[in-house]
Amino acid sequence: MPRQVYVNIGSNQGDRHAHIEQAVALIANLAQGGEVLQSAAVESEPWGYVSENRFVNVGVVFCTSFSPRELLARLQEIERSISPASHRDAEGRYIDREIDIDIIAIEGEEVDVPELTVPHPHMKQRDFVMEPLRELSDSAAWLKKYL
Repeated sequence: MPRQVYVNIGSNQGDRHAHIEQAVALIANLAQGGEVLQSAAVESEPWGYVSENRFVNVGVVFCTSFSPRELLARLQEIERSISPASHRDAEGRYIDREIDIDIIAIEGEEVDVPELTVPHPHMKQRDFVMEPLRELSDSAAWLKKYL
């Protein structure tokens, strides 16, 4: 059954805005009807590690019938198509990256499996997630429950 999904897209390496634009365009291919709502860009410090490279993040809402696991797999394919580099170092710590796409919330669903937790457990600790979410909640009222 189709439902809306809120994802956050970030980049702190290379042409950050171009990487995000490419990710949004590829997500539009997954969206039923191709419609994607996108927030304004937010710039922030990295979360969970230290780097001189600031992130640019946007929030995106789109409709899909993919299961959460299938959607995760498709979004990971998009990440790899933009940059095959890992998001973590050999010890499992966050590192700089050209693209990062996180599923934050799925309308009417909660998911708790080893590879995916939705709603995202750290969303309220991250202004770069919450600021775009607040902006998009005017167009996607179901997001207001996460504010």
